[in-house]
Amino acid sequence: MEHFIVSARKYRPKNFEDVVGQQAITNTLENAIKNNHLAQALLFTGPRGVGKTSCARILAKRINQQDAENAEEEDFAFNIFELDAASNNSVDDIRSLTDQVRIPPQTGKYKVYIIDEVHMLSQAAFNAFLKTLEEPPAHAIFILATTEKHKIIPTILSRCQIFDFKRIGVLDAKNYLKIISEKEGITADDDALHIIAQKADGAMRDALSIFDRVVSFSGKNLTREAVTENLNVLDYDTYFGMTDLLLDNKIPDVLNAFNVVLGKGFEGHHFINGLASHFRDLLVAKDKATLELLEVGDNAKKKYLVQATKASIPFLMQSIQKANECDLNYRASKNQRLLVELSLMQIASITFDGEKKKPANYIIPATFFQALSPAKKKTTEVIAPKTETAKAPVAPVVTAPKPETPKPVLKNMGRLNKQPSKYSLKGFNQQKDVKKTVVQENFDQHPKDIFKEERLQELWKEYVGILISKGERSMASIIGTDIPKLNQGFQISFTVPNKLMQDQFHKGRPKLLVFLREKLNNYGIVITVTLNEAVEKKFAYTPDEKYNKLKEKNPFLEKLRQTFELDL
Repeated sequence: MEHFIVSARKYRPKNFEDVVGQQAITNTLENAIKNNHLAQALLFTGPRGVGKTSCARILAKRINQQDAENAEEEDFAFNIFELDAASNNSVDDIRSLTDQVRIPPQTGKYKVYIIDEVHMLSQAAFNAFLKTLEEPPAHAIFILATTEKHKIIPTILSRCQIFDFKRIGVLDAKNYLKIISEKEGITADDDALHIIAQKADGAMRDALSIFDRVVSFSGKNLTREAVTENLNVLDYDTYFGMTDLLLDNKIPDVLNAFNVVLGKGFEGHHFINGLASHFRDLLVAKDKATLELLEVGDNAKKKYLVQATKASIPFLMQSIQKANECDLNYRASKNQRLLVELSLMQIASITFDGEKKKPANYIIPATFFQALSPAKKKTTEVIAPKTETAKAPVAPVVTAPKPETPKPVLKNMGRLNKQPSKYSLKGFNQQKDVKKTVVQENFDQHPKDIFKEERLQELWKEYVGILISKGERSMASIIGTDIPKLNQGFQISFTVPNKLMQDQFHKGRPKLLVFLREKLNNYGIVITVTLNEAVEKKFAYTPDEKYNKLKEKNPFLEKLRQTFELDL
């Protein structure tokens, strides 16, 4: 069985052309060697896995090859010394190094000392190294490498030529993984390689390690689904689907989708951060000038462009703000799931009722979704058959029930004492109310066809849909809170849970009556609205009210209080 070599070692760069994403540094080092303008102390700093040690080894090899006649045939490995400062960080180790520096190389022109993780040296070791680093022999070159430049003392930094290695871009890492896939005979989707490069977070060594792991999982064919399953990451489709639900104000579906994400083992913090990044990418995709900032594959970029046309800039800005607020409060929250769910409901309510002004943390009322839920359909189907028991036609009623009697209006209203002027606002409104009250329609001669309760409920639901299409969602949610009941004499009874909704229903009742009368061809219909007493019952809040409630249940409680002279 052939020994397996990980890709990070197998494809370690052997020359400057193979180094990924550090063209500025490799070109500088290449020119410095050609022009004999290389410093004797160099410091390579940057994140992990971006090519610091690889560039140090290539540079150490190229320095001696520049002056050798048969550069390719010579082996200068004896001229390169690597020291791991993490395990050799004492003063004695540095003194041993300075003793070796004095001896010139046997072959070649330079001896190169690579000190990796140099920030791990102790304070005394740094001080012992200062003099040698400041005035090294002509044949010695020091290359220091570190991931934490801030831990190195300033006197060392001032003696070195510093090269800052940057994070490797997602596109650069993806292209390099594509080259390796072709060399290994592996078929890989563009989105799959992009997810691996994104997961590596700018480190090429991490990207190669993840690549090996995913290949071990899925074999010679890398797909986006296999990569997301193995790496346990949320792919683009999750955020695209969630954003569509948020734009459509579908709060129940949003909560169900978030529950599916939690069921896969993801944290709410990870999800809300990814959603904020998704909103940022949609904002970037709105302008061609910023489209280059979108570091995604070609297939995903097309999806971003399509969804960016649906989402407005105010919606994206408010959504990013609410997602960031959730991110800041997540760790301090005791109920973290509820915090994320509230943020999602607020985001889903941003575009509700169009540009209508709403409070900062507005959430669509639950009654709106109850009016449209399938549960209402089932209730209607159960209640409707009640009227089907009467198979024979019912004789029409001779006298139609009188509509709600208006308040009596005095004819000589203008002669009352202290009557406001007709030119004042109060007098104008009063005159308008008088006109409304006096003008009454007489429907005695109009048709009054018989109809069933099932037909009434169908038209009632149809009217709710008409209100929603017109943008009158508030009135639609009120009318959809209950199912109308048909009583004798074409009396329709309807129940609302509170006084505010009752007042609002009275304002919209005339239009509802016109709709029902025309559809049912019955102008004797009257709608009465009642409050649900179970909802409107008074709750005990103060200590006295709570005591009186308990006393109603147990009369001996008052006797106990008087016997022991207890206070409330």
